Amino acid sequence: MVELPYHDGGKDSDADAFLDELAEALREVRRGRFDKRLRRRGGRMGEVVDEFNELVGLQERRNRELLRISRVVGRDGRMLERLDEESYDGAWADTAHAVNALIDDLARPTAEIARVIVAVADGDLSQHMALEIEGRPLRGEFLRIGRTVNTMVDQLSSFADEVTRVAREVGTEGALGGQADVRGVSGTWRALTDSVNTMASNLTNQVRSISSAATAIAQGDLSRRITVSARGEVAELADTINSLTDTLRLFADEVTRVAREVGTEGRLGGQAEVPNVAGTWKDLTDAVNLMAANLTDQVRGIAQVSTAVARGDLSQKITVDARGEILELKSTVNTMVDQLSSFADEVTRVAREVGTEGKLGGQAAVPNVSGTWRDLTESVNQLASNLTGQVRNIAQVTTAVANGDLSQKITVDARGEILELKSTVNTMVDQLSSFADEVTRVAREVG
Repeated sequence: MVELPYHDGGKDSDADAFLDELAEALREVRRGRFDKRLRRRGGRMGEVVDEFNELVGLQERRNRELLRISRVVGRDGRMLERLDEESYDGAWADTAHAVNALIDDLARPTAEIARVIVAVADGDLSQHMALEIEGRPLRGEFLRIGRTVNTMVDQLSSFADEVTRVAREVGTEGALGGQADVRGVSGTWRALTDSVNTMASNLTNQVRSISSAATAIAQGDLSRRITVSARGEVAELADTINSLTDTLRLFADEVTRVAREVGTEGRLGGQAEVPNVAGTWKDLTDAVNLMAANLTDQVRGIAQVSTAVARGDLSQKITVDARGEILELKSTVNTMVDQLSSFADEVTRVAREVGTEGKLGGQAAVPNVSGTWRDLTESVNQLASNLTGQVRNIAQVTTAVANGDLSQKITVDARGEILELKSTVNTMVDQLSSFADEVTRVAREVG
């Protein structure tokens, strides 16, 4: 606080000096120097000094309050701060009230805007800015801002609804081809809508292309490829599926080739060659090659034994490892070889005994045979039995003839050359018997 100098003199000079001092102080106050004060005096001039100093002090406090309110409300954002109206009277109080009312009028729309913006930031797009506050409609810029904020919220809500719908249809329900329809937007919102629609369209085209290729693979068509434009992970997925298709096609070609060579053309030893594969495809390729190798070994083993049997070599056996029906076939062929070997051994033995050693009555014993092998065994045994019966009957008759007994005849059933031999021997016996009878008769008559 600055006090102006005091001039001591006569009464008139004191009044003039006071007026000069007062005028100077008023000029300073007019310039905004509220720290100016008049020196205290006595009498009527003292009253003027006190009132002046009180008035300037009041203005200084009011000015400080306005500066404080400007700072805490305008800069610090403390919207509840107000001037103390009770510290003023009259027009001063009216002015303080007017300032507080101005702050209220500014703070309420601002708070309403903040409330809506906070709700939007929290994802609540159902809030709108009230266009009436305490029964008074907003006007001017506040009305324009309120309508703009509400329009923004409506557009955001529409945008969110459309994006959510498209995301649900495309991402959850799998209904491809959806497009967001947000009307009345421009600028960034229009660009965002177009971006969402472009994303949905690209995703639709990419997924449909991938689905088409996957469906073709599932239906056995390995000629389809994904040709849609893509980037990032979708491009990697497209490349992966295309590589899968190439691998499957090569795998199918190789398996078909091996199957044709081994199964149709009979060219054993073929192997599938599928380069640059790993995992399941490598395992499948190895499995096909193992199957072809095993089948080759098994068929060649069976062919080797069959060829040996055809050439009369019954010492060969199928020794290749096998399972399932191939094992059953292996066992059947080996059993057949054993039975053939046993049959051959028995036939050879009976033939040697009967035909070479003259040991009649021999029978082939081939156990556990049936069908043709059983029939063959029985035929050999019947042959041996018939031959034994015929030879023994012929021997019996010839022995009787040799012993002078001409009453014996060959009675065994016979056919073919044995039948001719039987007839010849029986005729010979008849002739010998007739000759003997005649000689005996003549001898008796003469002698």
